Amino acid sequence: MTVEETGGRAGTREWVGLGVLALPTLLLALDISVLHLAAPHLSADLGTSSSELLWVLDIYGFMIAGFLVTMGTLGDRIGRRKLLMIGATAFGAASVAAAYASSPLMLIVVRALLGVAGATLMPSTLALISNMFKDVRQRSMAIGVWIICFSAGAAVGPVLGGVMLEHFWWGSVFLLGVPVMVVLLITAPLLLPEYRDDSPGRLDPVSVGQSLAAMIPLVYGIKELAKEGLSTLPLASLVFGALMGLLFVRRQRSLPAPLMDIRLFANRSFTAALTLLLVATFTSGGVLLFFIQGLQMVQGMSTLRAGLWMLPMTAGMIVGSVLAPTLARRVPPGHVVAGGFVLAAGGYALMSVDAGSLAWSVAGLLIGTLGLSPAMVLGTDLVLGSAPPERAGSASSLSETATELGMALGIAVLGSVGATVYRTRMEGESPEQLPDGAAEFAEDSLPGAVAVAEELPGDAGQGLLDTARDAFSSGAGVTTMVSGALMLVCAWLALRGLRHVRPIGSEKAPADAPADERPAGEGTLTTAS
Repeated sequence: MTVEETGGRAGTREWVGLGVLALPTLLLALDISVLHLAAPHLSADLGTSSSELLWVLDIYGFMIAGFLVTMGTLGDRIGRRKLLMIGATAFGAASVAAAYASSPLMLIVVRALLGVAGATLMPSTLALISNMFKDVRQRSMAIGVWIICFSAGAAVGPVLGGVMLEHFWWGSVFLLGVPVMVVLLITAPLLLPEYRDDSPGRLDPVSVGQSLAAMIPLVYGIKELAKEGLSTLPLASLVFGALMGLLFVRRQRSLPAPLMDIRLFANRSFTAALTLLLVATFTSGGVLLFFIQGLQMVQGMSTLRAGLWMLPMTAGMIVGSVLAPTLARRVPPGHVVAGGFVLAAGGYALMSVDAGSLAWSVAGLLIGTLGLSPAMVLGTDLVLGSAPPERAGSASSLSETATELGMALGIAVLGSVGATVYRTRMEGESPEQLPDGAAEFAEDSLPGAVAVAEELPGDAGQGLLDTARDAFSSGAGVTTMVSGALMLVCAWLALRGLRHVRPIGSEKAPADAPADERPAGEGTLTTAS
């Protein structure tokens, strides 16, 4: 049967089921941000070294990125609800183990397991939304809710984590996920239908290995370049990951049942939407990096207070995610996405006016987030709608992989741009009485300058701190200007790449019309019953 023949408006059960799917989405975003608050506490309790602490913080993201493609396709094969429940069980059990970890090694291993479990949850929730909401208008709104939950989790994480750490031990932040997963396991069989590909083919272990060997080194190399700059190991990781990625793609072309369906990229709307998702998260990753650091090291805020100042950003995402599907019913989605990018460029321009000003930064970020929302909601919808229903898990994993890579690249590349501006501005600005080593440390990064300033007496320390903060703000300003320029390029790309996509829910295109000339999100291939 075609998608159109099986289509129908979702009822109460589907919308309540969406609430169930929102739970792990909210939790995963919260879990990413909350552990950074607990890091000093667990480090003191477990006696972690600096390298062990980095692995505790980073291994979760590495595992999610590495297993997304595999888990998305696995859900297509064994059933998306089944995979969701398996992942929820594993996530809950690993959360308890992490909360009571007795050594750094145990915590690193458990965090890796949490990442693998998390990789089952994200594509499963998004694929189930695609299957539950056949009506393209309702699906766009449901994806908007999904994105709102993810954004809310990222913003609420520092606030909720700060409250937990004030009253409980560091492991309590992991236990936040346990009741959520229990609720999911109880309600999922009652509210979520099962979907799978009836003819999935054999899962290819070599492809799974190649996927992991490509994604994990790529993400590792990007993150390490952001932290350490150009060095041998990160560059070697990038080269190795890229080589394995090429071998992976080559193998997928020859398999009758590939792990990743390369044919999806033949659809121009799919490829354009995926590219725009990557660039949108690229800019937001870099901008958020400087915004959060600025709140803490320029404005001098606590982590909890900084988390509260991120709530306007969440408000912008909520408003944009609700408005975008409504506008796209009347205006071609490419125009809505392009207009959002222009708005985001304006928000980033506001941030660059005075990057050291809290008012300009918060207002600009709110506008920028509001402008990015259409790309996130409609782009995700286009990625899912361009894939046949039996490949929804694979398509959703590609969407998640693009955002993971975009965020990591943004932090690495834009972070390096800002750091270069900082070092240029700080060169030779350290007080003369500083030893060479201390001066070099202060001129390398703002955290270094803060540490050195604390050891200097009175006016000398404050003078160094003021100079370093000005240099950091200059770097942040350049970063937002670059991001704004990229937003204008993305607006042009959206108009070009999505020009054939018609408004959501518009009159059906002829059955033999090309995929890119159908209404937004309208499937073109047949689905298993």
